[in-house]
Amino acid sequence: MPDTTVRTTVAADYFQGYAVVGIIAVVGVLFVAVAFGAGRLLRPVAPTPEKLLTYECGVDPVGEGWAHTQVRYYVYAFLYVIFAIDSIFLFPWATIFAAPGFGGVTLVEMFVFLGFLTVGLLYAWKKGVLQWT
Repeated sequence: MPDTTVRTTVAADYFQGYAVVGIIAVVGVLFVAVAFGAGRLLRPVAPTPEKLLTYECGVDPVGEGWAHTQVRYYVYAFLYVIFAIDSIFLFPWATIFAAPGFGGVTLVEMFVFLGFLTVGLLYAWKKGVLQWT
């Protein structure tokens, strides 16, 4: 019988950690629901035609709602995200690199990672994506 008591105690401790996370999640959801509900109850409701218009930068809308957006802006945003992710991986790598036993392995891994980024940058450069026209 002592074996089942130990298992029951371990299982209780295990699920107690999840219970705390579950309670915090429920409290968080309730907090957001109460905040939205209070906002809906307390806000004034007085719709006018001016309030129902599309509003952007203080200018009344003129023409159709459809506008053409150039793809190159998305490409620059994509390149930015790539290099932002690069910096996210470089900082932890710099801290692990100094630890004993990780130097050679992490150096090779980082050069492989930087190689992939270099190939992507060279591809974008060859396609003319980096030229502002």
